Amino acid sequence: MTSFSSPIEDLNNALKSYNPFNRELVVRKQDVWGKGFPDVTSLNKYASDAVFDAIEQVRIGKRQAVGITIKAEKGLGKSHIISRIRHRLQAEGGALFVYMGDYSDLNRIKPEFLNTLASSLKQIGSEDVSQWQELAAALANQVKGTSYTPKQIVTSFPKLLAKNPKLVEQLTDKVLEVMPDIDNPYLIQAILWTLSQKHTSFAINWLSGKSLAQSKADEMGLPNSTEEDKDSESFETIRQILDLISHYRTLVICFDELDNPGCSDDGLTRAQVVAGLGKDLYNSIRRGVILTAMYPEIWTQQIKTLSYADAVVDRIGEKLIELRGLNFDDVNALVSCWLSDFYHERGLEPVSPIYPFNEAQLRELGQERLTVRKVLQWCQKHWDAEPIFPQDPVESAFKKEIENLQDGDYIEDKAKIAKSLLFSFEQLVGSTLAGVKIEKIESPVTPKTKYIDLKIIGEEDGKTVKIGLAIIQDSGGIGLTTGLSHLSDYNKYKMTRGCLIRSKKINSGAKKAQDNLKQLLDKQGGEWVLLKEEEVKPLIAICSVYEAQADYEVTKEQIFDFISEQKLAVNNPLILEILSDPSGQIPEDAVDEDA
Repeated sequence: MTSFSSPIEDLNNALKSYNPFNRELVVRKQDVWGKGFPDVTSLNKYASDAVFDAIEQVRIGKRQAVGITIKAEKGLGKSHIISRIRHRLQAEGGALFVYMGDYSDLNRIKPEFLNTLASSLKQIGSEDVSQWQELAAALANQVKGTSYTPKQIVTSFPKLLAKNPKLVEQLTDKVLEVMPDIDNPYLIQAILWTLSQKHTSFAINWLSGKSLAQSKADEMGLPNSTEEDKDSESFETIRQILDLISHYRTLVICFDELDNPGCSDDGLTRAQVVAGLGKDLYNSIRRGVILTAMYPEIWTQQIKTLSYADAVVDRIGEKLIELRGLNFDDVNALVSCWLSDFYHERGLEPVSPIYPFNEAQLRELGQERLTVRKVLQWCQKHWDAEPIFPQDPVESAFKKEIENLQDGDYIEDKAKIAKSLLFSFEQLVGSTLAGVKIEKIESPVTPKTKYIDLKIIGEEDGKTVKIGLAIIQDSGGIGLTTGLSHLSDYNKYKMTRGCLIRSKKINSGAKKAQDNLKQLLDKQGGEWVLLKEEEVKPLIAICSVYEAQADYEVTKEQIFDFISEQKLAVNNPLILEILSDPSGQIPEDAVDEDA
């Protein structure tokens, strides 16, 4: 023991009270955007340095776009590197950061990316405001000839807007004077609206391709598009947003979680679909870095076998970086870093940075060239004081995914909610709930449509029941009206009951939508089930665990056992309400967006 270390008794008591390695070791979305794991900057430094060097090359104008792919086996630290890049950019500035790790509907990857782009730029950047507000402040400063910080502009904007209600419109006109190549002036207008805290969430929703309540759209001077227009125009909207950003910032776009299963209707895997999107973005971006991360076999067996592989490889794989297993120095640095936080929080000074482990143990680990995750799992297992009640691995993963949903954005994600309901109902086939014996789940429904998300086929009181579910979160407009019309068409979709799943009120002024709702509820015995965050969140979380089972190192059987033991599906109020006899009532506590 060195003269300045804490007493061994105090150290050992601390070791017995808590195991810092006893946590979920998979990096997920909240770790990228939030605090994340302790970052050992020496690990895979060559990989992150290559990305930062590419960002600098773009920033100084030597390159327009750079495509980098990181290849690594599971647990080697791909997502850790992405998290490091995000946190360094947030600390130092110089670039806006976009992260995509969720892929709910591979058939609509461009609209999904537009939503991801809007959601990512909603995150706090390097100026203590959202990245959208950084961009909006740059626009305002340019046309006004000022140099205020984004924080100063956001703070003062409500007062300025109160004095001059046409401020956003006037600023938009001035921006268009200096940027005549902007095809869609409403993009500028929406971005400037993010400076108003009262309007920022509505502006971001509009920028992501969602419709606004007509009263709010009128107030902000933003048009609502049809569903068809939004899908067809999504990439053009993306391109214009990226062009606009390029005037002021470098953009870093990261694609993660490409190794999980899933295919589009035309048979392309998740990685192949995203690779195609990455190629298109590379061709469109004027100032940015595109980073993808995947297993080596995904690169070899899926990306390089595409019919247009050369075009993809030349762009997103312009630079290929392979991660390596940890040597002794890496292992020592990793363990020391995790233990440093543990001791510092308790005001203790260990006898060595790796105590209670010793150098011989870590040197042996280094010889095995293990992954980051395997080293941390070894530490978890060999900690002197294991927890009395070790946590179920599925429960640990489930809690991790629940944390991932804290921002509440999922309540607007139709595809994610639909996928989670499909997964949960599939676990219930053969069960009887709310008087309905579930026999089959149909998705996609016949005839194929984007309006009916799935159909539950079963038996109720000796009769066949076919319940069609439609998740419709559009604030208003044609999407809501058309969706209700399809949900009411029992003959076309061979349904006995239509079930609307929605969290928001329907504006009383939306006459066609109200007429279609009345047709569903009053004339056809349909149901409006109120979508509540606390009820759908566990379904989304456990579906996410299932999709990432390889990362979490759990089996399907373990997941199904957890669902059964915790009664996640059979006791879920949303599922029970969907199956129960329809009340035909409009939910009183639906969200009033106008209010």
